[in-house]
Amino acid sequence: MPTRILVVGGGGREHALAWKLGSEPGVNEVVVAPGSDAIALEPRVRREAIELTDVGGLVDLARRRSIELAVIGPEISLALGTADELVEAGVPTFGPTLAAARIETSKGFCREVAVAAGVPMARGALFDRESEAIDTARAFAVTDHQIVVKEDGLAGGKGVTVCGSLEEAEATIVDLFEKTHGPIIVEERLEGVEASVIALCDGVRAVALPAARDHKRLRDGDAGPNTGGMGAYTPLPDLTAADTESIVQRFHVPVLAELARRGMPFRGALYAGLMLTADGPRLLEFNARFGDPETQVMLPRLGSALGPLLLAAAQGKLPADAPRLTTGRQAAVGIVLASAGYPAPPSTGDRIDGLDAAEVAEAIVFHAATRRADDGTWATTGGRVLTVVGRGPDLEAARDRAERAADAISWPGMQRRRDIGRAQQSVPA
Repeated sequence: MPTRILVVGGGGREHALAWKLGSEPGVNEVVVAPGSDAIALEPRVRREAIELTDVGGLVDLARRRSIELAVIGPEISLALGTADELVEAGVPTFGPTLAAARIETSKGFCREVAVAAGVPMARGALFDRESEAIDTARAFAVTDHQIVVKEDGLAGGKGVTVCGSLEEAEATIVDLFEKTHGPIIVEERLEGVEASVIALCDGVRAVALPAARDHKRLRDGDAGPNTGGMGAYTPLPDLTAADTESIVQRFHVPVLAELARRGMPFRGALYAGLMLTADGPRLLEFNARFGDPETQVMLPRLGSALGPLLLAAAQGKLPADAPRLTTGRQAAVGIVLASAGYPAPPSTGDRIDGLDAAEVAEAIVFHAATRRADDGTWATTGGRVLTVVGRGPDLEAARDRAERAADAISWPGMQRRRDIGRAQQSVPA
């Protein structure tokens, strides 16, 4: 067990990581940078207000605090090469290098690696020219396949447009080329339900976390615009633990081998966003870090200590017979509470009421975008503000606790969904 851990980030995902790691036997201190007012209130957790862009400052912090394990949360930190600098400084780091993180920072690179590894995914391609992208969209339309258009780079979980018609696809392609100047990806649209399978990886081996499902759309019934995620739940009624292990062997392990072959071994959380189709799972995308809000529901289910596995993965030393992570409580449901205006620029500075009542309702409240005033009151500072997590023996009980706790919280214009964790119909993506 690492005794001094650095968590890089300050959102809801990092709050969940600090909450979990700080509670584990043998951990003396979890330092979170830049952290948040709420994260700093967790036992054995301290905050260091160093910005994500100050990579040198983070390295200095790790040296000063004699950090034994660094865990990188946000994708922006991976894109800045934070893992590279920490590893160069001799700090075991759970989070891929800049080169390996391209599996997320470039969707075109992700497709290239997945195809080389033999991973099943939607038909499609990366395009540098607008005319070629439109020709492919038209070809999909002729064969009755609807179309998905994706930005190549990072887009905060909102860079994917599921098009309802060829006309919408063509307009999206034109708009994206005007906005980004390319490249972009055009893919066929898959039918099924989505699943998130995240594995802890040491460059060769992988250990799966409990599978989860994220609700991306803003409003109930999967309506409204895409967001970074409005809630998640685990376990999945349509994906058993054995199914999850099979997915890791079919998707994660071949990609790890391909990245290693290219001289960029992946050590960190490899997140497969999947569509469960009638023909089996198909890859939508890989991410190079823990999911948000999936992490907030996965970690409260764990019965195993997380710190030793993260350290072993960071050192390239996951045992060949690494055990499946055990789960304590059987189910968890997380409801995201968002500010007015989100996913467009949100309203901020609104006073949050009801946090104490939510905790009384047997829920965990992870803070993503809040600040605490001197008088102890809380206010919003961003779009996705809180994730309210209920746990229970089954999804119904967990959802009931999450709903009751979320009902206790309010601020002007607050947005939320009321169907997180309910039976999900087959949807295209």
